[in-house]
Amino acid sequence: DEVTYYATFRHRRELEEPERQALLKALLKPEGRRWEVLVICVLPGATEMMFTVRHAPNGEPYELSDTLEKAKIKAGKDIIKKSGEKWPPFYTESFDRIIRDDAELEERWQAILASSVDLELAEEPEEYAGLFVANAP
Repeated sequence: DEVTYYATFRHRRELEEPERQALLKALLKPEGRRWEVLVICVLPGATEMMFTVRHAPNGEPYELSDTLEKAKIKAGKDIIKKSGEKWPPFYTESFDRIIRDDAELEERWQAILASSVDLELAEEPEEYAGLFVANAP
């Protein structure tokens, strides 16, 4: 209930730029309906994100894993269709946790923003095409 989640999952192989964009697009599709995204960074080898879960019309919160897995399945199908691979290029399991306090939120936020720079994919976080930032904590 109104908590912020951090989620991450690894990729089976490094994703090419168009594949990273397909995954980012799929993760943003439920934005505003099922979850409110704070930040997403789709890197070649892994994806990290922070968000809050919204409530369904019946008042129950949407199931986090259901929303995340549906986005991964959609992106996986798109990538398989183009690459001819047998399996999606990312693992089905994801790691998620509730952000406990403002200090942890800031720490995770900064780590996600810095990840593309740390991997030398961009000189500044905002230059990286696989990063979506809604608003700062």
